[in-house]
Amino acid sequence: MSDSLTITNATYLDVPAGEYRRGDIRVVDGVIQQIDGGIDGGIDGGAAPSDHPRFDASGKYVLPGLIDCHVHVTAVTADLAALTEWSPSYVAYGAAKLMGEMLDRGFTTVRDVAGADFGIHDAQAEGLLRAPKVFFGGKALTQTGGHGDSRSRGQHSYDPHQCCAGLGRIADGVDAVRQAARDELRKGAHHIKIMAGGGVASPTDRVDSTQYSVSEIEAVVEEATAANRYVTAHAYTGRAINRALRAGVRGIEHGNLLDDESIELFLEHDAFLTMNLVTYWALQDEGRKYGLSQSNWEKVAAVLDGGMDSLHKAHGAGVNLAFGTDLLGGMQRHQAKEFAIRAKVMPAIDVIRGATVTAARLLQREHQLGVIAPGAAGDFVITDADPLADINVLADSRLSAVIQDGTVVKRY
Repeated sequence: MSDSLTITNATYLDVPAGEYRRGDIRVVDGVIQQIDGGIDGGIDGGAAPSDHPRFDASGKYVLPGLIDCHVHVTAVTADLAALTEWSPSYVAYGAAKLMGEMLDRGFTTVRDVAGADFGIHDAQAEGLLRAPKVFFGGKALTQTGGHGDSRSRGQHSYDPHQCCAGLGRIADGVDAVRQAARDELRKGAHHIKIMAGGGVASPTDRVDSTQYSVSEIEAVVEEATAANRYVTAHAYTGRAINRALRAGVRGIEHGNLLDDESIELFLEHDAFLTMNLVTYWALQDEGRKYGLSQSNWEKVAAVLDGGMDSLHKAHGAGVNLAFGTDLLGGMQRHQAKEFAIRAKVMPAIDVIRGATVTAARLLQREHQLGVIAPGAAGDFVITDADPLADINVLADSRLSAVIQDGTVVKRY
């Protein structure tokens, strides 16, 4: 397949400006080479060669490829405890199916925040796997009894091999968390994920708990910073969020129960918040069908109600809001519905920014992803209707085509 393409007659979204522009977009070797008649007023180089593949976008709308900043591609079931005992090869095939479906929904890039490894990343990068580009963190770090500890109260042993399909690894104490962080970085992790508070899909912790000592969190941050990477933390409550941000964590996952101090700390540290509101709707409606235990299902209500209020508060204050979904198992088909949920309290352009330019900044790929501009990746979502006028175009995945690195990977 060719990775060179010219999109002609494009009405394309300048996401930072929030405006549509017109032009022909030329992609060469997977990267936008030039935009004729666009924001730059045309670039020298002449017309595309006659044998250059073309996509006529007349009457359509062209957006940058979408980015989901919170996925678990190996979570082929919502029963995360059972996942650790499944065949890694079986889970890999399940992940391939899930990722292909993500690409079909227009997500040309995803950030996996526990589960994916260098094998999945490399398979996609080398063309062995039809999938979004993958930014991965490997196994999430958890304390004993923390959100990433999938053992029941009666289970004592915990010694999973690195190739097992679980999402977390237990590390207790400053020396142990340093070693664990270094090990995930050794394997190529783009970030380190820690469990800084309780969660819904874990068997023995409370949602309102804090996890890891401040010194342990600071040790992980120090190791990630030394490797020019960053730390993101699972945290719901203001208490858990605030101690993580003060310790140097750059991103917070969920944040449904944040407080006013949390807002101040996000702004002070230029940190990122990746909320995942669609997953609580899905867990409440379908979680038990896809393997979520009754006790974990009962935790959902504790974080569901606060999510929309926290999103409204964070958006109003100007917090960096990245798009994320956190869906598990068969519920991952609802991924795009996050657009409609966020649009209840945010303008459509800001929801789209969360899945493009803001997401790219979080991934440390500013100007390379999430924008349509020379030098950026040739990733696009093309629609027949204007998503700024009706965000449900994206929420319902009413797409005309998906292009990744200059190749049309899906045409509807």
